Amino acid sequence: MRDYQLPPSKCIAMMKLLAFCLFIISLINIPIAEARIRHYKWEVKYEYRSPDCYKKLVITINGRTPGPTIFAQQNDTVIVEVKNNLLTENTAIHWHGIRQIGTPWFDGTEGVTQCPVLPGDTFVYKFVVDRPGTYLYHAHYGMQREAGLYGSIRVALPDGQSEPFAYDYDRSIILNDWYHKSTYEQAAGLSSTDFQWVGEPQSLLIHGKGRLNCSTANSPLKADVCNNTNPECSLYSMTVVPGKTYRLRIGSLTALSALSFQIEGHNMTVVEADGHYVEPFVVKNLFIYSGETYSVLVKTDKDPSRNYWATTNVVSRNSTTPPGLAIFNYYPNHPRRSPPTFPPPGPLWNDVDSRFNQSLAIKARKGHIHSPPATSDRVIVLLNTQNEVNGTRRWSVNDVSFNLPHTPYLIALKENLLHTFSQTPPPEGYDFANYNISIEQEDNNGTTSDAIYRLQFDSTVDIILQNANSMVAEVSETHPWHLHGHDFWVLGYGRGKFDRINDPKKYNLVDPIMKNTVPVHPYGWTALRFKADNPGVWAFHCHIESHFFMGMRVTFEEGIERVGKLPSSIMGCGETKHFREP
Repeated sequence: MRDYQLPPSKCIAMMKLLAFCLFIISLINIPIAEARIRHYKWEVKYEYRSPDCYKKLVITINGRTPGPTIFAQQNDTVIVEVKNNLLTENTAIHWHGIRQIGTPWFDGTEGVTQCPVLPGDTFVYKFVVDRPGTYLYHAHYGMQREAGLYGSIRVALPDGQSEPFAYDYDRSIILNDWYHKSTYEQAAGLSSTDFQWVGEPQSLLIHGKGRLNCSTANSPLKADVCNNTNPECSLYSMTVVPGKTYRLRIGSLTALSALSFQIEGHNMTVVEADGHYVEPFVVKNLFIYSGETYSVLVKTDKDPSRNYWATTNVVSRNSTTPPGLAIFNYYPNHPRRSPPTFPPPGPLWNDVDSRFNQSLAIKARKGHIHSPPATSDRVIVLLNTQNEVNGTRRWSVNDVSFNLPHTPYLIALKENLLHTFSQTPPPEGYDFANYNISIEQEDNNGTTSDAIYRLQFDSTVDIILQNANSMVAEVSETHPWHLHGHDFWVLGYGRGKFDRINDPKKYNLVDPIMKNTVPVHPYGWTALRFKADNPGVWAFHCHIESHFFMGMRVTFEEGIERVGKLPSSIMGCGETKHFREP
């Protein structure tokens, strides 16, 4: 049997036809792009590091903290092999802002979507990044995030597509606060009947670097513990070329602090928030809360003969933490050359109005508005409170502090192990008429529960986050709330107690921004709306590490019957020990 070959004339004709088709496709601007597979292999372990000149054990990924940035394009598949070499600790990694459509078991939330990864084990996460934007990843086990297990995810548009703003270079920065006490010491103090608060962080880090003054710390520190000449704690320096426009992707993964960020002498134009395009507005100081990401455009149009300070300061708390510093390095100046000026001061820590006004200014960009449903099917009000529960201090929602069960919810619901957690629904509100949000409460009547909210699939849900006074007189803290598995519309912010009759009339239904993390301001409220259209079980919690540890979280289930077969790799704890395949 002979191989069949086309005559040369027919080959030429087919090649011309193919060229013509490609020409037509280019005219109608249809990009030719194939989704790729992005494969990463990570080793997670403890190492001694000195990110702010103080030597302590930190968690690294392949020897680095922050960990490696994940680069991908929209619709790519990301595969991350995580080897847990922490020796004596479990772990899990959450892909913050990635909705995990079709893969709820890889959300990385220990106790909710998976069993933890045991020491010595390797766990493979595999998911699709379905939207372009700026996202994060971090530990979601205990308080490991603040020990250094975190990093950035940058998702670009497919080849041939462009964003609604122009820039020359693209950079990522993670802001963080830093404690010298281990997470074990902090957790022990928080859970003790002799309550010990974690206190204010010792440093602020800009992309993993800071500088504690070892000689003027609370008490002078020994050189083998704190050494200002250690090159590990040289200030982070971002080199820029004069006359260009830079897109800075800024994310915050602070354990406690709300922050402001500024670059000396430069304005910043906000263009993206949590993966969604923002109607551009200009700021001098960007206020950013734990779990949020923003993209800002910065023009390098200042005097190129010098460098400039980039600074971050604590806001919303009367903090003793010194500012975080970095160098905005104009090429060809030396990247470690200090600017000739003093670092600019940050905004007043208690200037609530400026932070509130920035929240109001964040709206969806024209031409990129995803309109919310006009009404909701269900309204859940979540009062943020502190309580005493059995002699321990807890953070609570509607006077209920959350405890995780031993069997992850996703597995328990899918495998009909409903006896592993409470079937009594959690409260959907509080005593609206009589509860005074403005005064210190004697909240010793709190309870704990592991019950969850069961949502009707594809329904529209409103969440009202209501802030109040804590158990400390005249203190109402800023709480950044993060929702897994979804983006939500931010319908509005308000001061004081939410009015269930009149405040919904003021909702922004025209151009609300969509986000995955949002603050509720002191003595105020924030209104969110989302579609329960992603089958799975999803955490919703305060992103402050100690508040989360102390029970400030809830869990939503939706469409569990639509979830596919669970991989055995997420099992092995609680009542799932015999489910795991060898």
